[in-house]
Amino acid sequence: MSWDAYIQSLTGADKEGNSYVEEAAICGLETKSLWANSANMNITPAEIQKLLGDRKDFGQCGTTICGTKCRMLRDNLDTDGMNSLDLKTAPDTEGNTYNICIGKTGKTLVIAKGKKDANGGQVATKVFETVSHLKKAQF
Repeated sequence: MSWDAYIQSLTGADKEGNSYVEEAAICGLETKSLWANSANMNITPAEIQKLLGDRKDFGQCGTTICGTKCRMLRDNLDTDGMNSLDLKTAPDTEGNTYNICIGKTGKTLVIAKGKKDANGGQVATKVFETVSHLKKAQF
């Protein structure tokens, strides 16, 4: 299976020609490893492990994605039918923040970082489409 096509789909334009996702990655749950990613989405095995572990402190302490500090907005990663974790990055040197949505299937984590002006719903929609497709393919 070519995971690169999923990355292209996540970062590509929707039916209206709008592109909301800047960076994306697909990680394996069992191996806690990166299977495919766009150029700057280099999530580490330790970051993947933290996402899959106990997230009770994410509300106060947050987590990191690709070395960028993030705060948790919503944790439904283990809630059937939702399977998503919504994060917001800390401001970068220019003061910009980015929405990050993480979706979970039986075998993968799908991670998408939105573009500067993309809202969380726009990013989550792209992740949900990919997660739904992977679940149907029994991934």
